[in-house]
Formats: sequence, C-alpha cells, structure tokens
Amino acid sequence: METTGPDPKRWLALALLCAAQFIVILDTSIIGVALPAMQVDLGFTPGGLSWIFNAYVIAFGGLLLLGGKLGDVFGARRIFMVGFAILTAASLVAGIATSQEVLLAGRALQGVGAALIAPTALAILMRLFGHNGAELRKAFGFWGAAAAAGGTAGVFLGGVITEWLSWPWTFLINVPLGLVVLIASPAVISYARPSGGRIDWFGAITVTASLVTAVYAIATTEPGHWLSQQTLQLLAIAAALLILFVATQRIRREPLLPLRIFSAPNLALGNILMALLGAAWIPLWFYLNLYLQQTLQLSALASGLALLPMTVTIMIVMVGFSGRLIGRFGIKANIALGLLAMGGALVLFTQVPANGDYFINVLPASLLAALGMALAYIPITIAGMSGARPEETGLASGLVNTTYQVGSAVGLALMVALAASAGSKGDGTLGLLDGFHAAFTGAAVVAFIGAGVALIFLRGASAAREVPVS
Repeated sequence: METTGPDPKRWLALALLCAAQFIVILDTSIIGVALPAMQVDLGFTPGGLSWIFNAYVIAFGGLLLLGGKLGDVFGARRIFMVGFAILTAASLVAGIATSQEVLLAGRALQGVGAALIAPTALAILMRLFGHNGAELRKAFGFWGAAAAAGGTAGVFLGGVITEWLSWPWTFLINVPLGLVVLIASPAVISYARPSGGRIDWFGAITVTASLVTAVYAIATTEPGHWLSQQTLQLLAIAAALLILFVATQRIRREPLLPLRIFSAPNLALGNILMALLGAAWIPLWFYLNLYLQQTLQLSALASGLALLPMTVTIMIVMVGFSGRLIGRFGIKANIALGLLAMGGALVLFTQVPANGDYFINVLPASLLAALGMALAYIPITIAGMSGARPEETGLASGLVNTTYQVGSAVGLALMVALAASAGSKGDGTLGLLDGFHAAFTGAAVVAFIGAGVALIFLRGASAAREVPVS
C-alpha cells in the first residue's frame, strides 16, 4: 500500500540507501591503493591499468539513464534490488579473476549493477524526503557523507586488504555487504507504484555505444597521435551515435531521455557542472594514489592511511555544514567556491617533488581538495535534479549520475594521455613525476573552468527555493 503522507520508515530507509551509496563508492575507491598489486600480478601496462577504473565507469555511466528509466517504469525498489544482485555476483567474478580479461569483465558487470542502484536509490530518497526542503537537505547531507565514508573505508580497507590479505578481497568484501542490503530492502523501503511505460532500448544502446567508443578512442591514443586516422574515426563514430541518440529522442513517444527535461531551470547546467566535477576529482584521486606509492614509496596500507584525512573531511563537512551552507548562501556560491578550492589544490599538487614530504606536500593540498569536493557535490546534485517532474526523478537522478561518470571516464582518459605524453620525455622517477604533474595541471584547468561556468551561467535564486520539492 502506498502512503500519502511522509513515510514513517523514511529515516530507516535512508540508512539503507546510504549503505547502498557507501558500497557503490567503495567499489571505486577501494581499488585505488590496490592498483599497483593488480598491475604486478596480472601484468597490466600503465595505460591499461586505468581500464580497471574505466571498465566500471563506462558500464556505470553508459547505463545510468537506462537504470533510472527502468526504475520509473518497473519500480525503483525492484530495480534497486536487481542492481544489488548483479553487483554482488560481479564482485565474486572480479574477486576470483586470474586474468586481465576476467577482471575487466567483472568490473564492467559491477558497473552494470551500480547503474541500476545509483539512480533508483536517489529517486527513492527524493520520493521519501521531497515533501520537505529542510529534511531533503539533511537527507542529502547524509547521502553525500555516505559517499565520503565509502571513500574513507575504501582507501583504508584497500590498504589493509592489499597489505595483509591480497587484492582479490577488495572485490570479495562486496559479497556479504550486498547480501545484507538485498535481505533488508523489502522490509525498510516501502513499495511505490511505478509510472509504467516502455523502455527505449535503441536509445540505451546508442548512448552507451557512443560513450564506450569515445572513451576507448581517448584512452588508447598514443601521445602525439591525436590526429591519427584511427582516433578521428572512432571519435566520429561516437559523435554520430550521439547525434543519432538525440535525433531519435525527439521523435519517440516514450524516449529514454525526454529532451523537455532540460528546460527545467539549472538542470542542464547542473549536469555540465557534474561532468566537470568528475573530470577534475577522479584524476586527482587516481594520480594522488599513484604518487604516494610509486614516488613516495608508501606501502598500500600507508597510502590508504594517508588519504583518510581527505575523505573524513568530506564526510564532516557534508553532514555538519552542507545543508546549512546551501540554505544560507545558495547553490551557486557553494559550487563556485568548491570548484575554486579544488582547482587550487590541484595547482599545489603540480608542485609535488620526487622527495616530497607528506605533511608538507600532500596533506594541506588534499584537505583543500576535500573541502572543495564537499562544498560542490551536493549543490551540483540538487541543481542537476531541479525542476524534474515527480515521475521523472529516476530519470533525472540517472542523468546527473551519468554526467558524473562520463566526466570521470573522459577526464581520466584525457589525463592519462597527458601524463603519458609528458612522462615519455623523461626517464625513471622523473619521467613518472612529470606525468603526474601534467595530469594534475589538466585537472586544475577543468576545475577552474567549472567554477567559471557556475559563476557566469548558473541562475541565482533565493537559497530557500533552490532545493527541489516534489
């Protein structure tokens, strides 16, 4: 039976949704400190190593729109649970992998599961708390903190597991966690009548194929070969698929992505900003992990501990301050300041030396980056869902998650290319460090562009009216 007033189990359901967010982010962050061990055991090249991340992100980002639409059509709770079943099974596949191919297949399947979980979880959150702006801001604070907690647990557990067990357990840990969520979901998440409708499978295939082709073209291009025939052909195919996707969305009665959704104030710009946020943040996280282990020679456990202050800061700011800051200053000021802080942190990282000191060269910049992420993430999410109709919350949440993952994948692929180009000019540690500096510089440019876009184009509104209420 559907409830007409506030759901009495909404805070208990929020705890489970936050646990889901925790696990999805854990899947991304836990592999960071384990990457060098995977490289040694399975023989990944430095460029190929990024595909452990990209395999997950491409499947995740490419299918998020479909995941959100499936939740709207068949019910968010049902698709949420299907996603966890897939994620749990995929984690087992990745955990027992003995070859690069099986590991990457497991990671891609994890991305499929996450693509069903993320938009449906956010749609359920909006349904449970959309009746009250203050409650919704508070719920978003916990939601964002769960992501930070997943990052914290990921870097710490990744270090502990890699140091004392072995890297396969960074995947196998998901199996019991996923089973707990599957068992608890029917009891704490209330049933809501789905909106019904049809699934645009052609649209899902074309947009996913466009993303996969574009990221593959960027990630496999050798330094100095950006105008090669293969790269240009692949990018042309990706562009053609995207144009075909948009064209079919205009004429279909029930499109995967109704283009009218972009007429909502700030929604389109919120998604652009989310893509830029991912394109700056993920390369920062990826190359900071590598700098700690490959340049400063920290162990996997020490590297995980070194990143704990960063993710704890995000969690504290999101839970304790984000809601009040958004209510007081509005989303525009928070987004711009957050992206400026992240850009400043990345500029500091461009100066890290080969014989750097953690407390001087890493900790201050990492805390500034964490503050930037904490200030920007929740208000960008709010902007990216603002104005969506209640029956399209799954689609809107899928879209904002998609843009983050697309930005992450393309941003990382571009920074890998920059790092490879700069690193090829030097030898040994110095060449490696030149590559890190180039990646941090590129990510800083992206963050500053995002801050400029927010300041110039984001619509101002009274802070009280900037949180969507369905």
